[in-house]
Amino acid sequence: MAYSHTNSKGKTYFLHSKETTLRNGNKQTIYFFKSEVGDGALDAVPAGKEVSETKNGMLVLKKKS
Repeated sequence: MAYSHTNSKGKTYFLHSKETTLRNGNKQTIYFFKSEVGDGALDAVPAGKEVSETKNGMLVLKKKS
């Protein structure tokens, strides 16, 4: 089951990840929220990260402080 989070506006989003290749050839994992479950959906928030919400309701992952 995909990890879901509901923002302050009442909309539910699901956490996804994707491995991408940077211009210098290094690989990096990116995390993003989508309104529907799709390829790359995660079951939990990665270790060392926490969900935060911007002032306009967009969900982002941040390092735990």
